[in-house]
Amino acid sequence: AAAFTDRCCIASKTTFNGHLSAEELLCCCSSCGLGCDGGYDDEAWTYFLTNGIVTGGDYHSHEGCQPYTLPTCEHHVPGTRKNCSTYGDLPTPPCKNICYNKKYKDHTFTDDHHKVKSTFTIINDVKKTQKEILKHGPVEAGFDVYEDFLSYKSGVYQHKTGDYVGGHAVKVIGWGVEKKVPYWLVANSWNSDWGDQGFFKILRGNDECSFEEDISGGYPDV
Repeated sequence: AAAFTDRCCIASKTTFNGHLSAEELLCCCSSCGLGCDGGYDDEAWTYFLTNGIVTGGDYHSHEGCQPYTLPTCEHHVPGTRKNCSTYGDLPTPPCKNICYNKKYKDHTFTDDHHKVKSTFTIINDVKKTQKEILKHGPVEAGFDVYEDFLSYKSGVYQHKTGDYVGGHAVKVIGWGVEKKVPYWLVANSWNSDWGDQGFFKILRGNDECSFEEDISGGYPDV
């Protein structure tokens, strides 16, 4: 939902400057995967096309129609929040077709939905991905996570050691070169204590950890 939020802001020329609900996507998109146990970014964009999602901010933000209800926690690193493992396997909250934020009065649940008018997938095309980001905003990437990624702090990540952990979807916001090494600049969803204040760089141009083989996004209907 984060990439869709940014693309809505850009497409509307900042007329839309709120947040779209990760909670609705998590709880209501049955085709997207397994709720809190992971999902598929391509299917999320299809959900934005066919159903759309309402507004909703972060945990305790009291922002939008359906703000996030699950507490924030630390992923793989110590920090100011509880470690995610202390919560155990939280069940995915039930899908609710209402605005449960009582303070939100801007729109009804039905009228609050935002959609995309079309979706796209880019397969192993660095130039096309860069052009898309430059013109329309962040895109979504799914990639293979290995154990050495969990302890990332800085620099351009390249997988060196450790076993495969699972798949992960992230928001790609830009690119650059560090010490002659090309990289993608990426916003992770593991809070600001992880990595480089919540961001990381990963090798660009070599499909590192299958990062470039399934770039997805959509064009907001604004």
